[in-house]
Amino acid sequence: MILALLTIVVFVASVNFVLTWLIWVGLRQPTTLLLWMIKVFTSAISPVLFLVGLLTIVFGFALNSLPAVALGSLSALLYFVHIIKITRAPETASCFESAFDTLWENRIPQERKTSFLSSRYVLRLPDSPEPIFNPNISFYTIPGTNRQLLCDIWQPPKSVKHTELAFIYVHGGAWTALDKDYGTRAFFRHLANQGHVIMDIAYRLFPETDFLGMVYDAKHAVAWMKANAAFYGVNPDRVVIGGGSAGGHIALLVGYTDQNKALMPDDLESVDTSVQGVISFYGQSDLVATYYHTCQNLATRSALAKQKEGEPGGMPGWIQKSMGEDYHRLGFDKDVEPGMIAPILGGHPNEKPESYSLFSPITHVHNGCPPTLILHGEHDILAPVKAIRQLNSRLKEAGVPTVMHILPQTDHAFDLILPKISPSAHNAFYDVERFMSIMALSKQTVEKRGAAKI
Repeated sequence: MILALLTIVVFVASVNFVLTWLIWVGLRQPTTLLLWMIKVFTSAISPVLFLVGLLTIVFGFALNSLPAVALGSLSALLYFVHIIKITRAPETASCFESAFDTLWENRIPQERKTSFLSSRYVLRLPDSPEPIFNPNISFYTIPGTNRQLLCDIWQPPKSVKHTELAFIYVHGGAWTALDKDYGTRAFFRHLANQGHVIMDIAYRLFPETDFLGMVYDAKHAVAWMKANAAFYGVNPDRVVIGGGSAGGHIALLVGYTDQNKALMPDDLESVDTSVQGVISFYGQSDLVATYYHTCQNLATRSALAKQKEGEPGGMPGWIQKSMGEDYHRLGFDKDVEPGMIAPILGGHPNEKPESYSLFSPITHVHNGCPPTLILHGEHDILAPVKAIRQLNSRLKEAGVPTVMHILPQTDHAFDLILPKISPSAHNAFYDVERFMSIMALSKQTVEKRGAAKI
């Protein structure tokens, strides 16, 4: 009995220690989807794994097992340091004080601060009153078709005062998959409880459309929210757009190109599609950098993945089984390779340099860009951190108020995995709620503060 218990304890301690490698060492392309998922999941439950390490120490001493004590001690230490790292504030040069001024937080109404996270890690997101949730609202119909673009609207609970700010969220999915209302409910409930209105949009994906169509769809969402602002208690001058991954990429393009005719639908040429602010969760800022960072120059697979028997779209069978009906609804059964840029733009960077430049947000930085919040993982396997740092530098050079938070030892989609308990998700939400509250101030006040700081 004792020998069996000792074997289990040493095994658990060994597995717990091996998992620390994933969060301390950044993955590199090409790698497997499963390995990346384990890495992000391990980071999300790192507080639990830290406790597991402590328990193995206790059991190790009780069973007089030096290996269990050693492995437990080392893994507990590594998880503890990891938690400390991923819950730090942004670097001084990229924090809120550098973007705005030292008194930025004093200008946020006190009643709004009561619903803020008390610290950058709170063990578990606080429960929120039930928001008003209206799903599947049509915000645009593609001309000449019956194809409707849908959104979900999250409004503050009846007991919560509106900030008059709307947040338009553009989901990720490598431009080819996923949908609105995917892994974001805890985040949206939290923001709605602070008085914001959230518009969670479903836009067209490749191969139904290309980057231009995606940008058009998101701009139509901005126009729709401004046109319906009074109905939802929103000030049309207080619209923020943001998104994760591919959605962050589209959001940045929308935020920076409201005056760019090359990226404006004909029916919106005389419509105000400007936004008060932009939030990028690990968005792509430079498509050429993304192309090489993800080793697409080395890929030999065709743009249309050869469909393997029992594995639609080249996705492993276990993913199809685990997702059930959602596998089809979220677009995983498409016969395309997620994230491949060349098929969307019709060529590689050396063949279509103008297209890669046109659809890279860093190309469109100017001194009229809206304030920007950048949230990115240091280990991001899909969106290169070097490129996002270059975007931040370009924005600061242009005088745009910008907060950039690079989370150490953090990978792509860190906010979508167990956000209720994930330390890195809490750290990002801490920044978002404060940035949104600044954006909820009058447009003139935000611009004046940014100009004064510059």
